[in-house]
Amino acid sequence: APCSCMSFNPETRRLSIGLDNGTISEFILSEDYNKMTLVKSYQAHQSRVIMILFVLEMEWVLSTGQDKHFTWHCSESGQRLGGYRTSAGACGLQFDVETRHVFVGDHSGQVTILKLEQESCSLVTTFKGHTGGVTALCWDPIQRVLFSGSSDHSIIMWDIGGRKGTAIELQGHNDKVQSLSYAHHTRQLISCGADGGIVIWNMDVERQETPEWLDSDSCQKCDQPFFWNFKQMWDSKKIGLRQHHCRKCGKAVCGKCSSKRSSIPLMGFEFEVRVCDSCHESITDEERAPTATFHDSKHNIVHVHFDATRGWLLTSGTDKVIKV
Repeated sequence: APCSCMSFNPETRRLSIGLDNGTISEFILSEDYNKMTLVKSYQAHQSRVIMILFVLEMEWVLSTGQDKHFTWHCSESGQRLGGYRTSAGACGLQFDVETRHVFVGDHSGQVTILKLEQESCSLVTTFKGHTGGVTALCWDPIQRVLFSGSSDHSIIMWDIGGRKGTAIELQGHNDKVQSLSYAHHTRQLISCGADGGIVIWNMDVERQETPEWLDSDSCQKCDQPFFWNFKQMWDSKKIGLRQHHCRKCGKAVCGKCSSKRSSIPLMGFEFEVRVCDSCHESITDEERAPTATFHDSKHNIVHVHFDATRGWLLTSGTDKVIKV
């Protein structure tokens, strides 16, 4: 069957290939990389294999499929150890060796965290912060932070190790996020998008959570009624206005009271966003200083590989070109 994904472990020269029919085929490459020998096959899924992750420390092969299942197998015996059905097709997969937690991102925008044992798994929790499907996951085992990229063009940093429930938004792409990588030594997050953009985020700065949007029937600045507030419109004999929200304070405001735009990099807004007039006056030039650098790869990025030892980023695109 056609290949759909692969995972390569350079230490063991083990190549795991997922197929369209749900099978995972495992090969060992020779030292000169001129020969590959089929070792075993796993009947992992009922349909196309989406992602594979080989965990050398556990001798596990983790995988997700189009059948909405996450499974893991023993790479020594080939035996299936367990599985879990996700709410939608999974498209992101990360694993923490220390705690045996697996992170699965799916097309509904949800991230599921499972605790794996040798032959069982339990649901720890689920995160839902994206308005589009999760397209990429990246786990930092040192800071214990999970990054999720989405088709809604955003990235969310979930602070799992701090146990504070903090979720930081990063807005720097004009199209869906295709891949995420993390450079531990420089504390930089690298995100690549379908718009061809490569964004290098400085994660060594103290970032702030975006506020929750407040509900109101009238503007929280000038008290003008919004268009659904019929009683106040009738009493004041005024036409209702459209509701907006300030990205800095979260207040519900009308267009007149939020006519300004500003970038708020420490909140993840590298592009200019709507803010109310009072918040616009309070934002200093220092606070507008960018915390990310932007680069144009000049092609629609499909796949990315980051080589941390050499500091190289390899991208392949829909234009059939590979760039380093």
